[in-house]
Amino acid sequence: MLMTFKRLVKRPLKYEITIMQTPNPGDRNGYRQVYKMSLKGHSHSDVISQVFRNFNVSDRLPKDFHARYVGTRDIILIDEGTRGKYYYKLLSGGWKPVQLHSHV
Repeated sequence: MLMTFKRLVKRPLKYEITIMQTPNPGDRNGYRQVYKMSLKGHSHSDVISQVFRNFNVSDRLPKDFHARYVGTRDIILIDEGTRGKYYYKLLSGGWKPVQLHSHV
C-alpha cells in the first residue's frame, strides 16, 4: 500500500524563473530582467506563490537581489525549456497569464 501511494505523489518540478520589472513602479513598458533563479514546485501557481512570499519580506530577499519588492504590474517568466515560456503579471485581482510582445 505504501509503495502505491509513493507512486501517486507527484515530485516537484524544477522551474527557471525570471522576475521582470520596469524602471519605475507603474510603468507599462520597458520591462527588464531584475532577477533569475531556479525553484522547485508542483505547479506554476506554487512557484509564483514562493516568489511573491520571498520577494516581499526583507529578511527573505536573496543577498544578490538589488531591485524593489515584487508588486503590481511586475511580471514573472516561467521557462520550462522545450515545453514553453509562460508569463504572469501581477494585477489587482492577482497573478494573470499574459502574452508578451517584443516591445515589452
